[in-house]
Amino acid sequence: MKKARRAQRATGKRNDTNIVLIKKHDFQEISSEDYFLKNNEFAAWLKEEKDVFFSDLSSGSSRALFEDFVKAWNSQDLETRYYEGIASGPRTAHNWKIKK
Repeated sequence: MKKARRAQRATGKRNDTNIVLIKKHDFQEISSEDYFLKNNEFAAWLKEEKDVFFSDLSSGSSRALFEDFVKAWNSQDLETRYYEGIASGPRTAHNWKIKK
């Protein structure tokens, strides 16, 4: 890396072949088409970041907020657990009282 810096200083040009990009997470970019695939992660993000439950949103609102989630995902701004996968996300504020 020192050689690359010296070469850049000497020539005034940047040698991009020696630049190493550091990724925060091992992930694949997503798009709005991944709405159903990443729904658990999205529901968890909604509750934690926006303080709203998925079930409280209209279809249009949830799609619009999913676009914000996609941007955060692709810019790697989310916690590692989102990229590792979430088994189930919070869906509703209702507390089911099922007797056993």
